Amino acid sequence: MTDRAVYLQPAFILQQRKFRETSLIIDVLTRDFGRVSLLAKGVRKAKSKTAGLLQPFIPLTLSYFGKSELKTLTDVEIIQPFPQLQGLAVYCGFYVNELIGCFLHQQDPHPEVFACYKTCLSGLSDSSKIEAALRIFELDLLDAVGYGLQLNHDYPDGSAIQPSTHYHFNAEQGPIEAADGSFSGKTLQALQLRQLTDPQVLAEAKTLMRKVIATHLNGKPLKSRAVINQIIQHL
Repeated sequence: MTDRAVYLQPAFILQQRKFRETSLIIDVLTRDFGRVSLLAKGVRKAKSKTAGLLQPFIPLTLSYFGKSELKTLTDVEIIQPFPQLQGLAVYCGFYVNELIGCFLHQQDPHPEVFACYKTCLSGLSDSSKIEAALRIFELDLLDAVGYGLQLNHDYPDGSAIQPSTHYHFNAEQGPIEAADGSFSGKTLQALQLRQLTDPQVLAEAKTLMRKVIATHLNGKPLKSRAVINQIIQHL
């Protein structure tokens, strides 16, 4: 790598939009440089073979150059093999991509998020693991950007979480013991350990993570979540 060029950087496409008549602007998650915006010149031309490679959820190596925030793509290669997403998992993948766009700043390296993203895609490719894969990625993403959850102790007295006790949950302070709490200590412990197999735990974990993410996004709605809800209603 020079101060202008990056070669064969592992990356995933997060989203893309048309630019002029024949090009695309793509937002990518790279292993070593975080989120990067790239101009893919001429890839929408009829004879271009590159456009078919620039798809979400496919592990790629990308080469690009430029000193401005918008770099110019020069080469694309697919890394084989890779898990294929189908059906609901595709839309869940777009939800994960949207989360990354909300929580990661441009060109802020987070190689740990890149690794977690790869693991999440693998989980999404197995229909029985979709919910667990989403919750674990949400937890790991929040950890990476400094919003990690305090799941071990009751706030404010600091007592250890008990599996049979119920709690309210404050995104910034953590669990608060309450008889009418929505979350069991069992769920909080499972989240801490990333062991999400019990159906009740998964249901409570989904509610908790939705509450936490909404807090950090200041109520900003996620477009992908609305789409997923519509799909589930019609299944």
